[in-house]
Amino acid sequence: MIPVEYAAAVHGFFEMLALGVGTAFYRYLRRRDASASVLHGPEFAVAAGCIFGAALGNKAVFWIEMPHLLAQYWNTPTVWLGGQSMVGGLLGGLIGVEIAKKMAGVQRSTGDAFVFPILLGLIIGRIGCFLAGLADGTFGNPSDLPWAIDFGDGIPRHPTQLYEILFAGGLWFVLQRLQSPLANRPGLLFKLLLVAYLLWRLAVDALKPVPFAYPLGWSGIQWVCLLALLAYLPALWRQCRGGTPVVV
Repeated sequence: MIPVEYAAAVHGFFEMLALGVGTAFYRYLRRRDASASVLHGPEFAVAAGCIFGAALGNKAVFWIEMPHLLAQYWNTPTVWLGGQSMVGGLLGGLIGVEIAKKMAGVQRSTGDAFVFPILLGLIIGRIGCFLAGLADGTFGNPSDLPWAIDFGDGIPRHPTQLYEILFAGGLWFVLQRLQSPLANRPGLLFKLLLVAYLLWRLAVDALKPVPFAYPLGWSGIQWVCLLALLAYLPALWRQCRGGTPVVV
């Protein structure tokens, strides 16, 4: 682990690196796709909707997870500057894209192009979370497993950041295998990514400390994941059965 005084800077660096590399990879994939063009007009509006929605969702879900901090920092810049949530970014970006598509009159699915850039950004970002250690707050509960890691307080814990990196790598492998078979079903690849990640977070967050307990002792992120799955699974089910895609 890195010294605690550098944790915030290192974490912030990896956040920016994840965003920059993910964006560059997205542009590379678009240039490689002969059917894609540079962003302009409605497509630029969709990209802007994604970024704006992800930024708002990022913050909103973090404060659902940490409502006690929201009350503490409500009248300070920390309410806008502190805290991130991958779940919130995904869901906010999805909502932002759908709103932008309605406003711009875009009918086709756009989500599949984001799948692998999202996974790449997730892997890079979780490296920063792991290096930041206890200062980041994404570590797991105490564990006596052989691979448990002491993040600096003398207590071996689940390295949940590394679990997520492995999960993202495995999901990349699976979705890449499905990419060609699903090419004629636009939007389905993104739906599989989103549902898989929500299920993953619902499960892996049970291995993390709960900063603020909601009903059943679950964290705010777990409840957001459950509600999002209940809302989104019907769309995945309909498209898997051959129905018309509903979103993304």
